[in-house]
Amino acid sequence: MRKPLVAALTALAIAGIGAAPAVAAPAAKADTKADTKAAAPTLQAVTLAGTVALSNCSGSVIRFPNSLDTDPALVLSNGHCLTSGFLDPGEVLTNQTSTRTFGLLNSSGTRVATLRAGKLAYATMTDTDVSIYQLTSTYATIKNSYGISALTVQDTHPTAGTAITVASGYWKTLYNCNIDGFAYRLKEGDWTWKDSIRYTSACQTIGGTSGSPVIDQSTGKVVAVNNTGNEDGESCTVNNPCEVSESGTVTVREGINYAQEIYQIPACFTTGNQLNLSASACVLPKP
Repeated sequence: MRKPLVAALTALAIAGIGAAPAVAAPAAKADTKADTKAAAPTLQAVTLAGTVALSNCSGSVIRFPNSLDTDPALVLSNGHCLTSGFLDPGEVLTNQTSTRTFGLLNSSGTRVATLRAGKLAYATMTDTDVSIYQLTSTYATIKNSYGISALTVQDTHPTAGTAITVASGYWKTLYNCNIDGFAYRLKEGDWTWKDSIRYTSACQTIGGTSGSPVIDQSTGKVVAVNNTGNEDGESCTVNNPCEVSESGTVTVREGINYAQEIYQIPACFTTGNQLNLSASACVLPKP
């Protein structure tokens, strides 16, 4: 799991702190039948605006399609990024008091504010790897005070081939690639995640990028949260997740990184950005 470990620091020392973000995968060969080729989506430049730096991971200020400007803002990261350590399989935390702080970044990666949580609304490492904090500030307050808008969560399933950016607030770095496909199950140590996003090889995320928003370059919406990658080619061990197909076939992809989908999360929050795990459309694991 992508925490800021010694391996990450070593990688940066080799590459140089000022190294440019990973580049996108090479484009496919052009279609000579231009008159029948579907129009490519218009891509926009993704920045670091709205991302946050945690003490040990990355994250982002998010809103759902139905969130109001007057609602308390939310921060999205990984379940394995909690200050208390990894959660056990099957463990779910809800509505726990928290005063955790987050460094809010602008488009160029400059820290413009320190945001504070009022509570940890939800966290788990079961089926997915997610934590959601509720802040003491509203979206309107953050926008008016710092000129930063929250990133909107996409509430539909992402699509293979989509051009994406993994935006790390911890490292102030952008990784550009595409969604390569989906893993029916992704197993790492004692944890198993469902329907995980697999990146193309250009997104070489490192420790500290855990919790980064995965942003669709054509819409600017968050489609997933970055969480892990296979570092050493081992099978199903910590820092070496393996893919398990519906038939039980295990596949190991050394050097490939993954994210967890979040399109299911908006259905679990109601008026005022309040968690409601009893909502009929909510499929997140329950305590």
